[in-house]
Amino acid sequence: MAEVDNIVTMRKICKSFPGVQALEDVDFTLKKGEIHALIGENGAGKSTLIKVLTGVDQPDSGTITINQQIHSIRSPQHAQTLGISTVYQEVNLCPQLTIAENILIGREPKKWFGIDWKTMNSSAKKIMHDLEIDIDVTLTLGSCSVAIQQMAAIARAIENASAQILILDEPTSSLTIHETEQLFGVMRKLRSQGVGI
Repeated sequence: MAEVDNIVTMRKICKSFPGVQALEDVDFTLKKGEIHALIGENGAGKSTLIKVLTGVDQPDSGTITINQQIHSIRSPQHAQTLGISTVYQEVNLCPQLTIAENILIGREPKKWFGIDWKTMNSSAKKIMHDLEIDIDVTLTLGSCSVAIQQMAAIARAIENASAQILILDEPTSSLTIHETEQLFGVMRKLRSQGVGI
């Protein structure tokens, strides 16, 4: 495939911290619908590369191209506007809220006197159904398995940023074999929709 098919192109990315060269001339590309895994020892720079792509850290040098345009990604919010969304190893959701509330937090459908719960629950149900997860979205997230919590985080990430690029940080580290297979099913579904992972 040609370079124009890349949704992410990182070229000659360098990043150092006092006393440590974390990244040196790193190249990375991702095409629509591809799934890549970064593998390496502790300290190899995997997390630093993620932080550079998501705007948490700024590279010392190099270029990041998203959909054929060079960008200087200055913050995680800026990354989201570019369609980059991240689900970290430690799921950052509210366990006391429902699955639906977690997925649509900050974007809840409104009625005259507050949240339109019926619309919110049906929207969240559809989002989870689209990921092929059949669950009661009115359950509190804290009562669910780690896998379901992670699926809710992925659903929120995809919906929140209209993500075309999804970064998963050690997604299987605390999952059972069955839950890992469920996650892989969600990843295959997203890949078929053109999301780069």
